[in-house]
Amino acid sequence: MPLESSPEQPQPLRVVVNALKDYVERTGAIWVEGQVIQLTRRAGQVTQFLTLRDKLAEVSVKISTTTAVLDAAGPLVEGQVVTAWVRPTLWSRSGSLTFECRDIRPSGEGRLLAHLEQTKRALQAEGLFASELKKPLPFLPRRIGLVTAEASAAERDVIENVRRRWPAAVFEIRYALMQGANCALDVADAVAVLDKHPEVDVIVIARGGGSLEDLLPFSDAGLARAVFAARTPVVSAIGHETDTPILDLVADVRASTPTDAAKRVVPDAAAEAERVAQARLRSEQAILGRLASEQRQLDALRSRPVLRDPSATIDIAAQRLHDLAGRLGRAIGVRLDGEADTLTHTIARVRALSPQATLQRGYAILSTADGVTITSVTDVMPDETIVARLLDGEIAAAVIDVEPADQPSDENEEP
Repeated sequence: MPLESSPEQPQPLRVVVNALKDYVERTGAIWVEGQVIQLTRRAGQVTQFLTLRDKLAEVSVKISTTTAVLDAAGPLVEGQVVTAWVRPTLWSRSGSLTFECRDIRPSGEGRLLAHLEQTKRALQAEGLFASELKKPLPFLPRRIGLVTAEASAAERDVIENVRRRWPAAVFEIRYALMQGANCALDVADAVAVLDKHPEVDVIVIARGGGSLEDLLPFSDAGLARAVFAARTPVVSAIGHETDTPILDLVADVRASTPTDAAKRVVPDAAAEAERVAQARLRSEQAILGRLASEQRQLDALRSRPVLRDPSATIDIAAQRLHDLAGRLGRAIGVRLDGEADTLTHTIARVRALSPQATLQRGYAILSTADGVTITSVTDVMPDETIVARLLDGEIAAAVIDVEPADQPSDENEEP
């Protein structure tokens, strides 16, 4: 029933607000759909606020919720369409209308994005995105494994571009469903078969562009784990450059398109031939430069005097030997002459001191008959026979008298 009032009998404000509050809250909790146009997260706060707007009309409301509800909803961004379970309420103190949200769920494409984000976080926690575990692609694979749909544009793009770059490339193709409920399982089985092939050195998973729902199988957790477990390097070429399924994050190499995948798995034959030609040219130039350098060194060595006339060194050495021999001969001669002079002088001194020289001057050597040299008159007696040895013989004589010589007087002796 409407409240009765007049200027003379107005209703108290609290009565009006409480009546409105009672009316609003009788609506109860209800699921609503809207677009997030403002989301503000306050760090450290339990209560959070966001604004929802109707998708068609200019109608928006402010919603209060908790941090736990927002976290459970997954990553929410402005512009995303969500379904929220809200209960309208009117605050008596301020008279403002607000909605308390107890659950938020992304709807439509937003729901798929939230699911993909949760899957991505789980796989990242398992280490499937680790860059250090990525396997390098071979320079030139023996066989290229290709997983794609039969007679698809992706198959044609990969094969044509690979053979345009490297005509001798060999393919090992496994066709699989590239869309639908069984797509992920079919692709995973094809990857497993190619991974066991002994000559397949790289595997390419190729598909053209499509909607988010069409590419959803390539974000399947089972397919991601199968690709991660493969021992052969895997190239993901799904959709266009803007499409990024989870398979791109798990694969060893992400190609923006199937054509880009072809450029990554094989080298360009023309470019490689040009590089080989340049390498040969550089090698020839290096060899010719080395030969020229060695020839210059050889010419420099040959220009040296010792190599122009090898006997010149021997002649110089022979001349030095001759000079040294002459110096040595002269030194020996001088030394011999000096020694000869010394010997002559020594012989002369010896001869001058010998008894023979004394005898030549007229002296005689006296000895007893027994041959004992007489040096004093006391050595003989009168009538004793003595022998006088002269220069040319001996004379036997008898001692008549022995007369000692007078002793010289000492001039310093006192009389």
